[in-house]
Amino acid sequence: MFNAVTEAERDAITVIVFVGTFFIAVGIGRFLKQRAGVRLGLFFRLFCLILAFYAAIAVYGVHAPWRNHVGAALILLSTAVVVALVNRYVWDFYFEKKRHTPIPHFLREVAGGIIFLIVLLFVLSYGYHAETQLKGLLAGSGVVAIIVGFAGQNLYAGIIGGISIQINKPYKVGDWLQVGERFAEVMEINWRSTRLRTNDNIYLDIPNNEMVSHAIVNLHYPTEVHAMRIRVGVEYKNPPNLVKDALFHATSTADGVLAQPKAKVFLVDFADFAVIYEIKYYMGNHSRINEINDAVRTNVWYELKRRGITIPFPIRTLHVARKPARPAQDDHAEALSILRGEPLFECLSDEQLTHLVTQARLNVFGRGEPVIEEGSPGDSMFVLLRGEANVLVSKNGSTIQVATLNSGDCFGEMSLLTGEPRSATVRADADCYVMEIGKPTMAEVLHNAPECLVHLSELLAQRKMETEGILKEATRTGEQVLKQRQYTATFLTRLRTFFQL
Repeated sequence: MFNAVTEAERDAITVIVFVGTFFIAVGIGRFLKQRAGVRLGLFFRLFCLILAFYAAIAVYGVHAPWRNHVGAALILLSTAVVVALVNRYVWDFYFEKKRHTPIPHFLREVAGGIIFLIVLLFVLSYGYHAETQLKGLLAGSGVVAIIVGFAGQNLYAGIIGGISIQINKPYKVGDWLQVGERFAEVMEINWRSTRLRTNDNIYLDIPNNEMVSHAIVNLHYPTEVHAMRIRVGVEYKNPPNLVKDALFHATSTADGVLAQPKAKVFLVDFADFAVIYEIKYYMGNHSRINEINDAVRTNVWYELKRRGITIPFPIRTLHVARKPARPAQDDHAEALSILRGEPLFECLSDEQLTHLVTQARLNVFGRGEPVIEEGSPGDSMFVLLRGEANVLVSKNGSTIQVATLNSGDCFGEMSLLTGEPRSATVRADADCYVMEIGKPTMAEVLHNAPECLVHLSELLAQRKMETEGILKEATRTGEQVLKQRQYTATFLTRLRTFFQL
């Protein structure tokens, strides 16, 4: 009777252990899913069922050989729990949420497979060590693992390199990198490789293990602003400081070159045929490197030509003087004709106008170059002989085009006559051939023709009144006449002071 009751109690305890273990395990899984966001699927339910069964037969006291198989299955199913916890706390929480590093789904699966493989090898090694057949299976699986390892070493190396890139973040999508001799933009970073695109729209697919095995030159870290360098050689006869000033001005006015940090020019070498200078300038997004380098080099050519600085040939050359296709006399005649029609110079004789023109400088400005800049000091005026230019003014933080200049137009008269800063920017819209009349030449002419000072003062006063909207088409009032007299007297004083007459 006592043995029968004991047997019944044992059966009851076994059932209670089975049911209790199952529901406790399921309850823990539900808690992890609802509170911690751990994703547990069908394998977890199966794990709970096997765990409850294994606990029940352990309490019941079953020692049959198949109990080891149940334990082995339980251990293998436990990898589902481990993988779910790794996915939630390692991949999701640490990498994606804390470090903002997205982990590819394929990489998660590879990590889960490695965990399962480790657990499987552990179970086979320690749970079935006495069985020769399984040992042979292990040996065979080891050979297969070695073969697979050699076959996929590049793949695994790429995956490991991808993990390193995701963790260290040496670059991101949109950054420009220097890869060997090429510059390329990062378009995609996946688990195996990094895909880049050059300025020529050529795509590069480089395995991540190759990316991390070399020094990574990131042109956009920590910001897009970075320096680039261009070298230029000029003849030995040119003073270095003069050359540096010319190169700095040409670079600073090139489209795309940042105003801050300022460009710098260094004398770097005394070569066989030239003195070598290096221009260091700063730019933003590297995608414009070709356009900006072109703008810098183009500006350098025009600026050096205007200043009479020659870029030498790297060989001995024989120069043959030829008659210019368009003699300077033609340009002087053209400029003289333009100035005769300019009201400011009506008081000058032909001889005085000719003196102005013959003493003036002829310059060429390339498309996009500023001839004068708003706010800059000036003491000269310009005659546009050929080409076209735009007149720009700054207003409310933006630049507005207010006029277009064509062949025959003059500009900069106010700075020539009064020394006022430039009131607008004139930028070449095409290659412009201009004549520049400077203060010394104008002072010499006015010194010989002081009677022109009154005429110039009246014209400048009239222009100022027109600009201010005081002068109307209707008959002028006494107040307007008085205002013009005041302006005329003021300009007369300024002219005498400026030209020291």
